[in-house]
Amino acid sequence: MAQYLANPSGECCMQAVKHEGTPVGEKDEIAGIKCYVSYPPSKSTEKVILFCCDVYGPWYRNNQLIMDFFAAGGYTVVAPDYFEGEELEKFRETPGFDFRGWVTPHRAKAESILETFVPAMKEKFRDSVEGKAYGVIGYCFGGKDVVDSLKKGWATAGAACHPAFITEEALDGLDKGAIFFSCSEIDHTFAAEGRHKAEEILAKNKIPYHFQLFSGVAHGFAIRGDMSDPNQRWAKETSAWSILGWWDRWLKV
Repeated sequence: MAQYLANPSGECCMQAVKHEGTPVGEKDEIAGIKCYVSYPPSKSTEKVILFCCDVYGPWYRNNQLIMDFFAAGGYTVVAPDYFEGEELEKFRETPGFDFRGWVTPHRAKAESILETFVPAMKEKFRDSVEGKAYGVIGYCFGGKDVVDSLKKGWATAGAACHPAFITEEALDGLDKGAIFFSCSEIDHTFAAEGRHKAEEILAKNKIPYHFQLFSGVAHGFAIRGDMSDPNQRWAKETSAWSILGWWDRWLKV
């Protein structure tokens, strides 16, 4: 049985505060898979970020706003809808809603959807200059996809925010790329024990990595936190700026 470093998404992942703002990205379709795409001011597709969403998916405003933030920093950001329109926001208030029964099949199917989506995404943006680079970021549910994408060579660098579904075996098999972890002190999904074990594995395998840890915030802080709380706002914004710096470190070379 798999030994998890970051456990599967749980019911705590349904807790969210919707953020204020107006998304500026576009709806698109690649290989028959609907997606949200946010372009940089230059419209350049030289540097592309694959955005693997949390359980709320790419049509949730919070996710779109953070994608727009990375795009404003100079990156084309693409988020496939691997929930295929079955948005958690539609179901979470339904009496008797079974979160585990909803998330498990979607997690199983997400991998095959990305296997189709990623090559088609790269084909769509192939008309770039030499030196094209890809990054991958995952929040919660999408954390697993960061490790998988790096292992498959889909991306040069990755970032995982309060990730879920990452096994010890999967991380130990990572032998290329660079990875960033943005973590919360209060997190039963990616708790201190799993986090420290992840550090040991990455150090042992000599994978370039960086961990940041925010006190006083909980799992989900980087995408679904309460922006009326000064500490949650600071942690969310600092996480985003730090990851943008990570892209600049590894993708703008």
